[in-house]
Amino acid sequence: MNLQDTPSLSETSFETAPGTPGEPFNEPAPDGYPLGGFTWRHTRHDPTRPVVIINAATSVRCRHYSRFADYLFANGFDIITFDYRGIGKSRPASLKTLNATWSDWGALDFEAMLRRAHREFPGQPIDVVGHSFGGCAAGLADSGRLIRRLLTVGAQFAYWRDYAPAQRWRMFGKWHVVMPLVTKLCGYFPGKRLGWLEDTPAGVVRDWSTPTARYEKRPSGRQMFAKGGRLPFANVTANILAISISDDPYGTVAAIERLLGYFSGSTTTHLRIEPNDIGEAEVGHFAFFRSRYQATLWPIALSWLQTGELAPDTPGRRVPRS
Repeated sequence: MNLQDTPSLSETSFETAPGTPGEPFNEPAPDGYPLGGFTWRHTRHDPTRPVVIINAATSVRCRHYSRFADYLFANGFDIITFDYRGIGKSRPASLKTLNATWSDWGALDFEAMLRRAHREFPGQPIDVVGHSFGGCAAGLADSGRLIRRLLTVGAQFAYWRDYAPAQRWRMFGKWHVVMPLVTKLCGYFPGKRLGWLEDTPAGVVRDWSTPTARYEKRPSGRQMFAKGGRLPFANVTANILAISISDDPYGTVAAIERLLGYFSGSTTTHLRIEPNDIGEAEVGHFAFFRSRYQATLWPIALSWLQTGELAPDTPGRRVPRS
């Protein structure tokens, strides 16, 4: 595999220019690590107004979700976006010495955002939008009981047998062979240099690339499970809508359902959308949050966050739960 090969535009194209900028903040995680993020806050406090925390995908900066945050803000929500430790505004001077894992991103970094939302927006309902691993991170925080509604998009934790068959071996070679080898050589994954997402801490790469079907068998998942004898997913009692797109090679039905199975305390709905349901030829894994889908995909998220229900004319189909 040529290390200079990059994914197709539709696979990892990001909107990095923000719309209306949020107010920057710094928030310490429970272990003291400084996290950077942005807040969109209405002037008048309203205890009935929900605040939405947006959890990014692995190694994607929170600024990718700025226009989506603008959209939710314009429709009456307060918003928090943030970068996980090692990424974007939460990156230290050197990634080689940063001990950060997927479980840290959920149990420490997302936990900090839940506490911030609870403190900064007292009495307001807390909803969460989780993209890709961001949906998994939502189940790793001890304060998950605070979540009222959870909307996930392409959410899974990268089990290679769940990848779309036509792309499975290419993706396995890229993410489970090349990525850990390069990380071992460099001390972190130099994703920006290769055009493969952001630079990524080695511990996150170990979690991502370990080819096991259970999160508690991933390196940091094993530590979390051994420490508490359980994973915190059951803390979440939120109503969950999981959206998947049929041409997303990561977010196959099997992958989405594998993650949903961990949320044993929640009522879950899996909505499967074909690109042609919204008049598109392709959408893929990353494009949902691009502004070109403001008129087609974003209203689905907005309506569900507002009501907790799918409108009768929502495109796509509900996946029966096994």
